[in-house]
Amino acid sequence: MRGLNLRIEPGERVLLLGESGAGKSTFLHSLAGVVGDDEGESEGSLLVDGEHPAAHRGRTGLVIQDPDSQVILERVGDDVAFGCENLGVPRDEIWRRVRHSLDQGGLDVALDRNTSALSGGQKQRLALAGVLAMQPGLIVLDEPTANLDPQGVTEVRDAVIRVAEATGATIVIVEHRVAVWSEVVDRVVVLAASGGTIADGSPSEVLSRQGEDLAAHGVWIPQFPPPRPQRKERAVQQTLLTTHDLSVGRGKRAVAQPRDLSILSSHALAITGSNGSGKSTLALTLGGLLPPVSGAVVASSALAAGAAEHPLRWKSRELLTRIGTVFQDPEHQFLASTVRAELEVGPRALKLGDAEMDARVDELLTRLRLDRLADANPFTLSGGEKRRLSVATALATRPRMLVLDEPTFGQDSRTWSELLALLARLVDDGSSVVAVSHDLDFVAALADSTVALT
Repeated sequence: MRGLNLRIEPGERVLLLGESGAGKSTFLHSLAGVVGDDEGESEGSLLVDGEHPAAHRGRTGLVIQDPDSQVILERVGDDVAFGCENLGVPRDEIWRRVRHSLDQGGLDVALDRNTSALSGGQKQRLALAGVLAMQPGLIVLDEPTANLDPQGVTEVRDAVIRVAEATGATIVIVEHRVAVWSEVVDRVVVLAASGGTIADGSPSEVLSRQGEDLAAHGVWIPQFPPPRPQRKERAVQQTLLTTHDLSVGRGKRAVAQPRDLSILSSHALAITGSNGSGKSTLALTLGGLLPPVSGAVVASSALAAGAAEHPLRWKSRELLTRIGTVFQDPEHQFLASTVRAELEVGPRALKLGDAEMDARVDELLTRLRLDRLADANPFTLSGGEKRRLSVATALATRPRMLVLDEPTFGQDSRTWSELLALLARLVDDGSSVVAVSHDLDFVAALADSTVALT
């Protein structure tokens, strides 16, 4: 991000938009004073209440894009209390705030609940509660509803607005889906990937008058939805994976009991459901990465191709060409120091020749708009870019079955459409796609069937 000239008045509610990689998250981190002067390059100035943002860290609350990275302590209550304790809030007042902020964020769990047992969406609510408990004057939110079910999206949005109305706090929100926030913000600012802004004004001015142009730049405009792929006639379907009387969970505690499923080639299956219903756990179990609590996951001979019938027993090299898994947190699967090297990990493990490996990597870099970032460190990418890279690493080994957890998280409308087209082509060409998603547009466009967990 560069060349940005912006003034935000006290009490304003600002929705910050822009295509993936435009610098939205960088700006929020800078506002919160957590981008140090010694990190990267900087020019110009950024002031909060006339001072360097670092001077206001106690008065600025930041909810970051990756909720896992914001969890600090083992128990829910302690984690929410952490910020207040650092601000020297009296003990009795801390615990009043903790309970109140958890209610505001819609996280209905015991204060002594282990934070590691929470789902991704629940951790997102936990991060919001920790910020609300601090009662900051400036609240900056980076994709705060991305991993939430539809009801949770509404609850979190309403909680943020109630706090703003009650305290007069200034709110700056980054979201790709504008429909969630457009009716409750005062102002919409759209960053340009090349620097500066494309638009800045009231929601009606920006979204109505410039909607078509903004949609062309990847901004989600409800009146201008992104194109969906044209599907073609499928290949003959085969059964790749079946489950028998399946229960899934972490350890011995079952969190979901989907029972009997069949995963077919040339078929896209969506796994939906509320936060905490066990969607990610089911995905990891189908991917051969978690043991079932009870029942079995069995690969057909078409998928096993000489390996054992239970994917859990497969070695990593056997998984590479059979089942590729994309985790909810992209950083959990990064191994290399550059984007190109990351994409080469799987093909190298398969001992592909240099020419074949380069062809696969170059195609994925181009298709997923990562070619300009080939030499960048994966951990320095934006949230949307990390998501596309994590999908690309799974595709690089061309598995028969692909398991994805929230694959469209952090995508602008253009990259969403391109990612959808890539997955649709895989299904049309005979692969199986299993996707955990709260993205109803994605499910409607790709899924041939849906499993809804409760």
